[in-house]
Formats: sequence, C-alpha cells, structure tokens
Amino acid sequence: MSIVLPCSARSETLTLAPFKDDLFAYPGVLSTGEGGAHTVVDYREMRDINRRDEVPQRRAHRKYVSTGVRSVQNDLVLKTAAGDIRHFAVGTQRGAKLIVLYLHGQGGSRKQGVDDFTFGGNFNRVKNLMAENGGLYLSPDFSDFGDKGAAEIAALITHYSERSPGAPIFVACGSMGGVLCWKLAGDKTIAPRLSGLMLLGSLWYEGFLSSPAYKRKVPVFFGQGSRDKVFPIANQEAFFRSILAKSPGYPARFVRFETGTHGTPIRMIDWRAALNWMLSLRS
Repeated sequence: MSIVLPCSARSETLTLAPFKDDLFAYPGVLSTGEGGAHTVVDYREMRDINRRDEVPQRRAHRKYVSTGVRSVQNDLVLKTAAGDIRHFAVGTQRGAKLIVLYLHGQGGSRKQGVDDFTFGGNFNRVKNLMAENGGLYLSPDFSDFGDKGAAEIAALITHYSERSPGAPIFVACGSMGGVLCWKLAGDKTIAPRLSGLMLLGSLWYEGFLSSPAYKRKVPVFFGQGSRDKVFPIANQEAFFRSILAKSPGYPARFVRFETGTHGTPIRMIDWRAALNWMLSLRS
C-alpha cells in the first residue's frame, strides 16, 4: 500500500549534511537574475576537467572520490508488471529518508550513474550524500525513452516509495533522460510522489505546463552548458522563463554553466545545494 504524507504530517525539514563541499561547490558565480532563480556559474575546462581529473573525462583525482560507499551498493533486478528492471541501489533500501534517481541519456546505462571516477567524481558524491544521510540512490536501466521506459521507472518508484513511505523522491535526468522526467511529471499516479525534478543538459517540454506535477508546483532544477550543441541553452532558458511567467514564484531554478558543453551539468551540479533547496520547500 502506498502512503503519501500530506504537508501537515511532515515533521522537521531534512537537510543533507556536507560531503566534500569545498571540492564540489560552484567555482564562482558570474551573475544572478530572476530574483535569484537564475545563476550563471563560471566554468573553465582547464580547471574543471584538466585539473580535476587524473585522466581527463575518464578518471577524477582520488581526493574527489570516496569508494567506501561501494559497501552499500547493490546491483539488483526488480521484477514488476512492467518487466524486469536492472538497477543499482546505493544506501538504505527500506525506511530511507529520501530517494534520488538518476536516469541516463542516449547510449548510457545504469552503470553510468554509479561510476565513481567519471564526471569529476560527481556521481560518487551523490552516492555518498545518500549513504551518509540515510537516503537511497537508484540508477536504473530502462528499455527506451518512450512509454515502456516510463512505465518501468514508474514501477521502480512505486516499489521503493512503498518501502520508504513518505520519503521525498527526486528524479534527475541527464540529456535524453529528460523525456522520462517529463513523462513522470504527467503521470497522475507518480506525480503526487515527486518532490523534485532535475534536468541536466536536457530538453524542454511545453506539456509540463499542464501536467499534474506542474499543478502541484513540484520544484524543477535546470542545469545547462552555454555551449550545449545538443539542446541549445536558449531554448531551455526560454522554457524556464515561461514557467515563471505563467506562475510567478514557481519553484524553479536555472544554473547556466558559462562555456560549458552538453555533459557539463552532470559534472558540475552541486548535488547537495540543489537537493537541499528542494528539501527546504517541504514545509
């Protein structure tokens, strides 16, 4: 049986404790706008890839990574009516305080979201943040970016939300994975379970403005590189601003990584800052 706690039933706000904040905080803010909802972050390939990685784009320097978290990482198969779902689960599988899912883009797999050394060690950080704060991190495979894949992720969310009643659920989508984020936002069964969506180098979807998640004011975080050639930043920024125009004060934030490319947001997102912002809205 699924339990979704109303706002009045929630107790004190959960705040994630620091984990390597000095290494993963944004390197510098160039400007802010939209009342603080839009931030332009300084990004430099020489510093943020070449100095951060022992092998550029393949292996982060050891100080960015803590591999002890592998002791609470499991490669599992969940059998559901939507099919068998292979996924990694990191952290507390029952009674989790919060749940974070990462949905990969085209050509990826469940392994991308648990790779400790790629993307500057940033996946290792979110794994450790969940493990250290009583949370659960999930990185699944799925069949496609269509209805079948969405049904599989919905089944995964349902399974783990029932094991951790009342836990806020955040879905982060990289690149084409964003199609699934928007499909989940439109799912009348799943939308009530969502506490936040995170679009990382991803795409826009006008249909969100009429979705159940939008009507519930589910927080949305956008991270985009200014030189993204796959999903041009002008389109994503315009969509972000259309949300604010239609619903002033809507809980949406946009971080623009200046000179960053398609994969930059996955490398550079400050997971703790983004998740704590979303958690702070659960009053």
